[in-house]
Amino acid sequence: MSNIPERWELLLLPEGAKKVTFDIDPKVPNAANITVLNEDHTLGNMLREQLLQDERVLFAGYRVPHPILEHKFVLRVQTEEGYEPRDAVSNAGRDLLYQLTQLRNNFEREWELKKMAEDYIE
Repeated sequence: MSNIPERWELLLLPEGAKKVTFDIDPKVPNAANITVLNEDHTLGNMLREQLLQDERVLFAGYRVPHPILEHKFVLRVQTEEGYEPRDAVSNAGRDLLYQLTQLRNNFEREWELKKMAEDYIE
């Protein structure tokens, strides 16, 4: 018996739960906490790194409360005045998706070239 959840359970959200929740931090200007359920360091770190590429983002960090008990991460973002944290996260997600799509396309192209070269050698 293990306290680690089954992998398939990590794909399902609890009934009534939202995948992403966005909470403004009233104590810090232009700051928000974004909680993403059923995700971990993989997405959290990629989003943080992408956010830090934006000059209008003052701070971006994330934490995974407990990877066995709670499968989620909390992303904290603070932006310059006039630039909403929600917009920063949205832009970072869009840019990240574009980069990952380019990576996939480049990989597939190189894979096909490799197969063609192997067929030519045979």
